Amino acid sequence: MAQVPNLDNAPINLKSLRDQSQKELITILKNIRGKKCLVIDPKLGGSLSLIVQSSLLKEHGAELRHLNAEPIQTDCTKVVYLVRAQLDLMKFICSHIHNDISKGIQREYFVYFVPRRAVVCEKILEEEKIHHLLTIGEYPLYLIPLDEDVLSFELDVAYKEHLVDGDTTSLWHIAKAIHKLEFSFGLIPNVRAKGKASVRVADILNRMQSEEPVNTSEQMGVPEINTIILLDREVDMITPMCSQLTYEGLLDEFLGISNGAVELDSSIMGVQQEGKKIKVPLNSSDKLFKEIRDQNFEVVVQVLRQKATSMKQDYTEMQTTNQTVSELKDFVKKLNSLPEMTRHINLGQHLTTFTSKPSFLARLDMEQTLVEAESYDICFEYIEEMIHKQEPLINVLRLLILFSITNSGLPKKNFDYLRRELLHSYGFEHIATLNNLEKSGLLKKQETKSNWITIKRALRLVVEDTDTANPNDISYVFSGYAPLSIRLVQHAIRSGWRPIEEILKLLPGPHSDIKRGGFSSSPSLDSLNGSLHNSDKVVDGRRSLVLVVFIGGVTSAEISALRFLSAQEGMAYDIIVATTKIVNGSTLTETFVEKLG
Repeated sequence: MAQVPNLDNAPINLKSLRDQSQKELITILKNIRGKKCLVIDPKLGGSLSLIVQSSLLKEHGAELRHLNAEPIQTDCTKVVYLVRAQLDLMKFICSHIHNDISKGIQREYFVYFVPRRAVVCEKILEEEKIHHLLTIGEYPLYLIPLDEDVLSFELDVAYKEHLVDGDTTSLWHIAKAIHKLEFSFGLIPNVRAKGKASVRVADILNRMQSEEPVNTSEQMGVPEINTIILLDREVDMITPMCSQLTYEGLLDEFLGISNGAVELDSSIMGVQQEGKKIKVPLNSSDKLFKEIRDQNFEVVVQVLRQKATSMKQDYTEMQTTNQTVSELKDFVKKLNSLPEMTRHINLGQHLTTFTSKPSFLARLDMEQTLVEAESYDICFEYIEEMIHKQEPLINVLRLLILFSITNSGLPKKNFDYLRRELLHSYGFEHIATLNNLEKSGLLKKQETKSNWITIKRALRLVVEDTDTANPNDISYVFSGYAPLSIRLVQHAIRSGWRPIEEILKLLPGPHSDIKRGGFSSSPSLDSLNGSLHNSDKVVDGRRSLVLVVFIGGVTSAEISALRFLSAQEGMAYDIIVATTKIVNGSTLTETFVEKLG
């Protein structure tokens, strides 16, 4: 199955966006005549696989290599580097070229920065005296469709850069990506933002509109995206620190989904090839995955069992009775879905080996206790014990962040004690990691009383008796906890943020609400209470669109909760998600990890 996701059912024409990115890359290759060696920054490799098949690059005369410290082995006289603007990558390029010069190899070099060039990078190339040998360009890849309703800016350290280093480059990048979307789909009339970064992106977006306006005249028609909701990850760091309990969420927690695929030992997938790894694509092109990805894992196990049983019955009937031609045809049709079923039964079985472990169940219990914020001492002792047992540092930090946020920090005595124990247990080189977490406010000393209980009650975040099989609330994705981020989106869509203004003020960062352009005819969100207005329908009968942008990452479980909202009866909107990166608690925490030396 192709890695490139099928976008035919996307609520807006994402395929045209992808085709545009593909065309821009092919044009770069076409303009460099003859055979060339395309050296790709490894981080970009995965992103590119979602846009273009490698065979297409080869058709245009490109030999493919990954960029690393080793000199390039190729007969090509033209070398094209496709890289992000990162200093360490510039050093690789310099050493490659110096190596060629020392061996008397003559080549033409091209460096294309993704998505745009940076002065600091070019300075390094000048200092190393190779800038004059290079032809420099840009490949403006700002947005990658991961699936029919998910876009990624692929900025995996944006959150840490903004909170810890005070580097706001990624915010410009996000605004630029949204502005590019507006050139394709019209100016977005309603912009809601919550959090420092989000409000800043909304401002940059307005500045871009005044400098390089998107046409808003009548002949452009109604914009395809009615509203954009920008949310900082900082507003809700509780959700990603909890273990996701949807099928896709668990796959990411335990196996790590990267660029829409998981890589695992072939033996898990029932293929007997010693030590070989295989990639399993996970996107909507797989019909069964589309059906079960957003369900709670408990339910997925039952669904797969039912499907297997029904297939077995059909098979028995085939052998014992005479079938008509049309019945045979139906059976063969069912057989076509067998590879998908086998794939997910294997994956599900593998996941069960993790989810049935007592350690995982104990952790879920502890997360629930932390979210309910009622037994401080029990939580403190549990984390202390984890440190003494030397459990993986990331697992400890995840719970510690959850502990700190729900309590608005830890009392000084406890804070100093745990900090000391962590450094003793895991090594003093981790002092930089702890400093990063403190600087970003994820781990802190308690200065004020926690307002988490007020927020939790007002937004009904803990839901008793959640029915995971027939859910009637988004809380099913965490078996009883409704993600705060998605509750905020739910309120924004149903009744606007005005009724919950006081609660919004208790959450990190400012919020803003802007109306743009001359769209008097397009309804503002405040007038919409979830009932479908006639003016809400786009001309050809489709539902209006809300784009929800997460700055700092979003989890698969949150995306599932948004899909659940969008599918509700009386819901006036389709929802598309854009994010700096799809994350889970571990990958998000890892961005703050920094070892000294």
